[in-house]
Amino acid sequence: MTHSPRPTVSTDRAAGVLLGLAAGDALGAGYEFGDPLPDDAPVGMIGGGGFGWAPGEWTDDTSMAVPIAQAAARGADLRDEAVLDEIVAAWITWARTAADVGVQTRAVLAEAERHGGTAAAARAAAQALHERTGRSAGNGSLMRTAPVAYLHDPVAATEAARAISSLTHWDDDAGDACVLWTLAIRHAILSGTPDARIGLPALPAARRERWAALLDDAEQRRPRDFARNGWVVEALQGAWSSIHGAVSAHRDAAALRDGLERAVRGGRDTDTVAAIAGGLLGAAFGASAVPSAWRRVLHGHPGLRAHDLVALGTLAARGGEPDDTGWPTGPRMDYLDWYPERSLTPHPHDPRVLLGSIVDLDETSADAVVSLCRIGTDQRRATDHVEVWLIDRDEPEANPNLDLVLRDTVDAIAALRADDKTVLLHCVAAQSRTPSVAALYAALHRGVPVEQALADVVAALPAADPKRFLREALTRITDQAARATTESPEAS
Repeated sequence: MTHSPRPTVSTDRAAGVLLGLAAGDALGAGYEFGDPLPDDAPVGMIGGGGFGWAPGEWTDDTSMAVPIAQAAARGADLRDEAVLDEIVAAWITWARTAADVGVQTRAVLAEAERHGGTAAAARAAAQALHERTGRSAGNGSLMRTAPVAYLHDPVAATEAARAISSLTHWDDDAGDACVLWTLAIRHAILSGTPDARIGLPALPAARRERWAALLDDAEQRRPRDFARNGWVVEALQGAWSSIHGAVSAHRDAAALRDGLERAVRGGRDTDTVAAIAGGLLGAAFGASAVPSAWRRVLHGHPGLRAHDLVALGTLAARGGEPDDTGWPTGPRMDYLDWYPERSLTPHPHDPRVLLGSIVDLDETSADAVVSLCRIGTDQRRATDHVEVWLIDRDEPEANPNLDLVLRDTVDAIAALRADDKTVLLHCVAAQSRTPSVAALYAALHRGVPVEQALADVVAALPAADPKRFLREALTRITDQAARATTESPEAS
């Protein structure tokens, strides 16, 4: 088999696909089957709902996407029948004990299990259900299609999207929706732009005009207007309506959070619509746009957390291979076999924030860790370990959401401190990222002028030498915060 050349992709955006899907899924889980919410209603990772989810726990949407992602992460061709057999087998095992399985999906998987549990058995069961009932266009295949986008050849991605959809959903609408969304996610990974129309030419000619009109309709209405969002067509429209509204309002990475909240406020099948939207929003804006407060609690079947999804997405985008440092699967990030000296130092404006380097991960007794560099699997701590997407290079592609990431990181430190935790804040050598974030934390959460905060932190850390682009970001962010405070109604 010949393969198209593998294009260069943004690792941040590739990792954002699964992370965005799961974040939308878990965000919507606590609101599933509910009525639409007001536009200003707060939305959070509350858990609960009809199946008693824990806060941050994803549902069937992500659980069914994981086996597809695991296959993609080892470089498998998702059109291969043996690979499809493995995916169906994983779904069948999961469905035996899963709390939340769609009625149609459960029926197909149960029938497939009775006839050998293969992809062929699943397809036969899906087709028989469709021919018997005339209906098999639920949203259950669209919700899990995001990992198919890692096939870099658009023709292969189109074929795989339709093939995987047909394992449980035989209807043309389901297959068409999966093709459209898969190609939109692929395009977003490569370009950073969410465009649901990019896949229209891949549909049968007789159906393109209808789907184009459906997308036009979605852009003119709100997510709540698609009341039948258990149907794949209105689920896609609800997701695209959420994305279109959020991107129109923000035109930057803030659209990810806003888009997922809009999807949830649309009501009814909230977890699935938000999961569908999340895959495309994550592909467009990256893992770095997913709030750390969500990443801290995100988890679900089969015992994975946010960092596992990042690893799967990264490996899938790289054809199953880690990078030359061994990330994201290596046990330790040794950074060319050199280590800085230990530099653990209390923050000059909050002694329960400890400032250090990567070597301090091995020794610290802190209750929580905020890592500003890549770490190995053996260096990861317990649940309260926030891994930040912050690259120490002054390149737009390295840090596409720089200001958002910096603000989110210091908010995460503040949240951990509010929980009375001692926090280790570190990068590789405590030279640039650690002092920059430490200074911003003091400026935004301890009331210290940013110039003084930076000077105090640099004086406390012997190797500190923050790079210019980070210093400029601190000034930009604190100036913006000051303007927002001055302009707020409370300030008048």
